[in-house]
Amino acid sequence: MLLLSRSANCQVGGFALASIAWILCSISTSLPQWRVWYLNETVFSEPTIAFVGIWRVCIYHQNFKPGNARGCHEYTYHDDFVPLDIRIIQHLLLGANILGLIGTVATIFALRNVYTGNIQKNVAYNPFVISAILNIIVSIFVLLAVICNYFSVIHKAAIAFPQSFRMPLQPPNQRIGIANVVASLAALMFLGSGIIFLSYISLVENQVYPEV
Repeated sequence: MLLLSRSANCQVGGFALASIAWILCSISTSLPQWRVWYLNETVFSEPTIAFVGIWRVCIYHQNFKPGNARGCHEYTYHDDFVPLDIRIIQHLLLGANILGLIGTVATIFALRNVYTGNIQKNVAYNPFVISAILNIIVSIFVLLAVICNYFSVIHKAAIAFPQSFRMPLQPPNQRIGIANVVASLAALMFLGSGIIFLSYISLVENQVYPEV
């Protein structure tokens, strides 16, 4: 059991990495800065920047005081005006958050079994395999969401917001927002944790069969 506990030290680091990744994934899901729209002054009476997220759009009027600069309009995947690319990102990130949480719980149980010695005697058994698979799947989901948003910005995809939002169909200029960066970092951390979890079996084998 002592050897197994020592071999799981990297997996504890993987658990910390996956936990941080799940927090970053949740943060990126709630952030509105997936796309940054720069709107012409001809559309509004003052210079305006709009942050287009997957759940809401926030408009910042630069001439206003900071406390009154922001106005947000929320929406869900049930709204008809939400385009297909945003719907895809919504479902991908919802699935990523759910699977990431399940993977975190599975890692806790796996660590408990390793440190209490409640694992199978077969050296080929990896108690972290479920966590590894889930984290790798989550990494793919988040990465696909990032890529989908990236191509939407590159191709200047239009969004037919309701008239009450006072948003144009398409901005003159737009760029990728900070939420994309946060989600990308989360995807890399999920992938790294998955690789760490998969490496557990090789550590056990090396300790059970030392070189003579």
